[in-house]
Amino acid sequence: MKPSDPFGEDASIFVNHETAGAHCAAQGRAYMKPMTPISVLDLSPIAEGSNAGQSLRNSLDLAQNAERLGYNRLWLAEHHSMRGIASAATAVVIAHIAAGTSTIRVGAGGIMLPNHAPLMVAEAFGTLASLHPGRIDLGVGRAPGTDQITAQALRRNLNQDVNGFPQDVVELMGYLRDPEPGQRVIAVPGAGTNVPVWILGSSLFGAQLAAALGLPYAFASHFAPAEMERAIEIYRARFEPSGHIDQPYVMLGLNVFAAETDAEAKLLQSSQQQAFVNLRTGRPGPLPPPVENYEETLDLHSKAILRQALSCSVVGSRATVKAGVGEFIQRTGADEVMVTGQIFDHKARIRSYEILAEAMIKPSDALSRLA
Repeated sequence: MKPSDPFGEDASIFVNHETAGAHCAAQGRAYMKPMTPISVLDLSPIAEGSNAGQSLRNSLDLAQNAERLGYNRLWLAEHHSMRGIASAATAVVIAHIAAGTSTIRVGAGGIMLPNHAPLMVAEAFGTLASLHPGRIDLGVGRAPGTDQITAQALRRNLNQDVNGFPQDVVELMGYLRDPEPGQRVIAVPGAGTNVPVWILGSSLFGAQLAAALGLPYAFASHFAPAEMERAIEIYRARFEPSGHIDQPYVMLGLNVFAAETDAEAKLLQSSQQQAFVNLRTGRPGPLPPPVENYEETLDLHSKAILRQALSCSVVGSRATVKAGVGEFIQRTGADEVMVTGQIFDHKARIRSYEILAEAMIKPSDALSRLA
């Protein structure tokens, strides 16, 4: 049972090869498997000179193109008080995307559960599942998705135990199941929808929790790859079959920037690189336009930030991307790959996903999702 599938630094693969074993590429056994599903993570980036409204319209256009191209699912992230990201009200954006598409799965990647009461999350996603049966996913994480001050504004209760995440997940899943006899608090809508729940993580904690609960696991290797190899190993070794899935299922994040040439793709990537360095150095803002030779302008500290955090990135032409993504899947054994790429120009972003689909998605898969 799958999780609701109906659930030498060149211009190609930008991996710090000295640390690849610890960061982006699982060592040891090479996995060979059939065509691996490819999905999309969208942060609804707000580009410099644009606004949130345009960003959200772009997100719908991206989803419609992803559906046309045969991508498996599209998830929206939750971030707050960030001038460069428009997906703060994640469930609302999911409703916008799901209403404008017809076959692609749409979900949260994810809801930061410490910010929300489990009952309200169950009601929101129960509503989405009632409107769009069989198409909604719910990924949950324990990070706040923002800075400490904003997190306090979101939670209101400063004494809330952020270490109660496992209990919150169990409570949430209870609201999405059929009600127990005598159950006094019921999510309506929500109860009986059995919205697929995923555990999101960038550390070993999430891997252990997903394994214990028998849930699919999505690892944020696109920005925090350091423990990817160990997390996958722990999850697969400790997985307990459940009523949700009977085998471990791992989805890995991967940054992909595709263009007609390797050089053009590297230029597109520079917007995300700038945004990431700005965020890590306390200067967050809208997504900046691309800059030629951006890495050459950085000090050693900023270069280290990029190499460590964004090592799981594939950048280049169609042939380069096909080779790079294929190698990533083969070496990690990912059951699914969720790609993301913050690109300043929306048309270039759509073209990047088109090139990736040409390289990695069979035309028959695209047609079957539109049927």
